[in-house]
Amino acid sequence: MQTIVKKLNKENNFKASIYLVNDYNQLPVLKFSKEELEFLKYQQEKLEKEMIVLPKLDCLIIVQFFKNEGEAFAIQEKCRKAGDKITHLLNENKLAVALVVDLCENTNAAYSLAEGMALGNYQFIKYKSEQKKNSLEEILIDSKQINKLQYEHLNILTDAVYKCRDLVNEPLTYLDAVSFSEIITKMATYANIKVDVFNKTKIESLKMGGLLAVNRGSIDPPTFSVMEWKPEGHKNTKPFVFVGKGVVYDTGGVNIKPGDSMLDMKCDMGGAAAVVCAIYAIALAKLPFHVIGLIPSTDNRPDGNAYVPGDVITMFTGKTVEIMNTDAEGRLILADALGYASKYNPELVIDLATLTGAASRAIGPYGIVAMHANADTAFKELENSGKNVYERLAEFPFWEEYEELIKSDVADIKNLGGSEAGMITAGKFLQEFTDYPFIHLDIAGPVFLSKKDSYRGKAATGVGVRLLFDFIVNKI
Repeated sequence: MQTIVKKLNKENNFKASIYLVNDYNQLPVLKFSKEELEFLKYQQEKLEKEMIVLPKLDCLIIVQFFKNEGEAFAIQEKCRKAGDKITHLLNENKLAVALVVDLCENTNAAYSLAEGMALGNYQFIKYKSEQKKNSLEEILIDSKQINKLQYEHLNILTDAVYKCRDLVNEPLTYLDAVSFSEIITKMATYANIKVDVFNKTKIESLKMGGLLAVNRGSIDPPTFSVMEWKPEGHKNTKPFVFVGKGVVYDTGGVNIKPGDSMLDMKCDMGGAAAVVCAIYAIALAKLPFHVIGLIPSTDNRPDGNAYVPGDVITMFTGKTVEIMNTDAEGRLILADALGYASKYNPELVIDLATLTGAASRAIGPYGIVAMHANADTAFKELENSGKNVYERLAEFPFWEEYEELIKSDVADIKNLGGSEAGMITAGKFLQEFTDYPFIHLDIAGPVFLSKKDSYRGKAATGVGVRLLFDFIVNKI
């Protein structure tokens, strides 16, 4: 159930009120007794507490202090994290509605706090026999800093992130490539997005050798979904294309994953889920830009006529690839999609993929490994969006020397570059299939978490949705 954020229309008696202030002196004197004000002052000044709870007989009062210190994006993230803590407290007290009173000088504090509250209230309890649902349903805000459009965007984004998390959290028993394409179609229809789903026969006719090779070990057919949001009067003459890796489950294929490293591999379609839900949000917000999403999808299994190391496959572009490891499958299906993207003569292509363990090992869950080619200005804009939504980009070099590591003796290139700089050689592999400005985002680190991380929660985080939405909305 999505948590709704709304502007306060008239004041009622609320069971929970949250006051956002930068300083003790901003508190409304008439709302508190003299003793309470002294208590709050002591808690802030002497104990340096940022969140203070005043439980009363008839309601719960929370005073949240924020210091306007540091960079704006870091302050906003502190607000989101505070919002998550407040949501936890409200649910503990089984409260359904909360009022946020914005007394801050920071223009983004209330918005960011509400965002953290709403995103932190997500649950995935579909398969629980006893479903203990969070109590919080609605967040009302008394603030002059938030306009109508911001409320709309916040609720659209909350919905989109919830949907993305749901998709990534779903097990393979529910979400194979075909059922994924059906969900994409349903979401696209709801948001008035044009959608085409290519079945296996169509994929074979297009000679998408990467997607077909990865699918050879599966009893379930692959799909290739194309989403297109093209509103009247769109501002860009050439489209933005987002490409998402849609491996609904990755066993590693013949190079099967060892030990428990397969446990979370339902999340290997996190890039595709982010692309689908970002375009869904862009369309619901009616952003005036032509945006296309390409989602190649299959599972990767070692059964039947599975592809094996030593195979040579021919991709959509005609380029040949020597298979070194069947667990480097994501780049194969992405390469076909990136080659297909050329037909749109795009202004920019961004791919999102849970592509390499190397990316996760390099920076952990704290950001996104990023590389780009011929996209300096766009990358800086995306980097700023990464700060805005705190899905930060860690830029890695894209030097031409890395191309040497993926040269093959028997084919044009090989699908693995060796033990060094794995996240970069994977990006270099993808670049071989591009002839346009290109940004590669490896989201392997932050896409699926083993423990709770504030409003991002545990398991699927929905990383990428807010990033892409912010990138497009800031072009208006």
